[in-house]
Amino acid sequence: MSPIEPASSSVQPPAAPRDVLTIRGLTKTFPGVKALDGVDFTLRAGEVHALLGENGAGKSTLIKTVTGVLQRNGGSVLLGQTEIHAKSPADALNLGIGTVYQEVNLLPNLSVAENLFMGRQPGRFGFIRNGPMQRRAREIMASYGVDIDVRKSLSDFSVAIQQLVAIARAVDFSASVLILDEPTASLDASEVEHLFQTVRGLKARGIGIVFVTHFLDQVYALADRITILRNGRLIGTRETAGLPRLELVSMMLGRDLAEATHERRAETAPEPEPFLSFRDYGRRGQINPFDLDIGRGEVVGVAGLLGSGRSETAKLIFGIDRADSGEATIDGRRVRLASPRDAVALRFGFCPEERKTEGIVGDLSVRENIVLALQARRGWLKPLGRAEEDRLADHFIKSLDIRTRDAETPIRLLSGGNQQKALLARWLATEPEFLILDEPTRGIDIGAHAEIVRLIESLCEAGMALLVISSELEEITAYSSRIRVLRDRSHVGDLTGHEISADTIIRTIAAEARP
Repeated sequence: MSPIEPASSSVQPPAAPRDVLTIRGLTKTFPGVKALDGVDFTLRAGEVHALLGENGAGKSTLIKTVTGVLQRNGGSVLLGQTEIHAKSPADALNLGIGTVYQEVNLLPNLSVAENLFMGRQPGRFGFIRNGPMQRRAREIMASYGVDIDVRKSLSDFSVAIQQLVAIARAVDFSASVLILDEPTASLDASEVEHLFQTVRGLKARGIGIVFVTHFLDQVYALADRITILRNGRLIGTRETAGLPRLELVSMMLGRDLAEATHERRAETAPEPEPFLSFRDYGRRGQINPFDLDIGRGEVVGVAGLLGSGRSETAKLIFGIDRADSGEATIDGRRVRLASPRDAVALRFGFCPEERKTEGIVGDLSVRENIVLALQARRGWLKPLGRAEEDRLADHFIKSLDIRTRDAETPIRLLSGGNQQKALLARWLATEPEFLILDEPTRGIDIGAHAEIVRLIESLCEAGMALLVISSELEEITAYSSRIRVLRDRSHVGDLTGHEISADTIIRTIAAEARP
């Protein structure tokens, strides 16, 4: 080297990170739906790459297509420099792509060791060598900071341990790509931190990790880059450090803060007296304890990203899930909400988000679906007469304009909007004092959408208390008396009066959690 040549000239620039998974133009269609529309995605060795998006964004379809659960209609998937066509998750694992789901897909009746080595047990002369298998299993789990009896059934351990077993199995298969699909949804804070330590260790070993989650705080704590999907399309890929939370939420929701929002009338009506109150109400692992008051004639809107705890709050209030802290009162009187039966007896109603799987009974008629809740409240020893059933069905078919050939048509043959109106009729037939609506306008046509919004407003004017969950920000700001904002399983804000706007909701969701 010349004496006048700077010493630094011999220092080579760091090599660019190696791409371990490259997706180009990925397309997947179902009848009438393009679930993925030319999506690009690149995963580098030794990075954690968050994949984000709301319901229907295409995250699950992308994962299923890459791992062979579904077969793509177009585009390419490269592992390293080699194009792959995984035919099944087992095939994907053999190629080097491991996936760990929120619901661990191992065999709970087998031991930890058997799950770790399933399909590749060490053997001799046709017999499995349990001793070496168990010794190696103990070594593997110890490398993740876990000291357990690997001879015990997987079902004997917590979800957190089961997920670590699933991760260890995938990595021990020499996976270069690890996909974690909602791995923290059922974990407490200490379990999440242990998982994150494991992920950071794998990242240091050069494994590329795709991290699917709805928890923004976790994204910023762990991810190097973020890719956002919406409606099956790529919205963008950004370095986490350079993407403000506010911009991330706007990208996910498809809304710029500069957009005009629904103008609300300036209302100075006094705050209603609480009819229904919750204090320190929560359930470990699902929703952090919260306080909430709901008055008669009030619509409390609930806003937040998918996974923020919206539906969990509704199910807790209706008794589908049982609270393990706090108390509920009606007009100051403490009440028990240990089951939906308790809620119905207190004249609560609940229209769930998944109306096809949790709401309607598809093979029953419109009439039978409408009278179902009222009959349940009366008890099966006091059946409604057929004449009363016909009267109720005819009344609600006309008053809610349920488009059906007649009351005896199987409800599965109705459109989504008309199924939703029949569900509303089911609860209105019970003359409820409090009604919970979870995404009441999702997936329905414009006409039915407007009719349901008008119905919400008329029920409020009639003095009913309502809790309405919606992802449609303009819609929820239009009819809500007050909006409760949720983020990462916590109730983080209350918006009233002129604070109620899509802009303020987004800012509240995006605000960093206090330490």
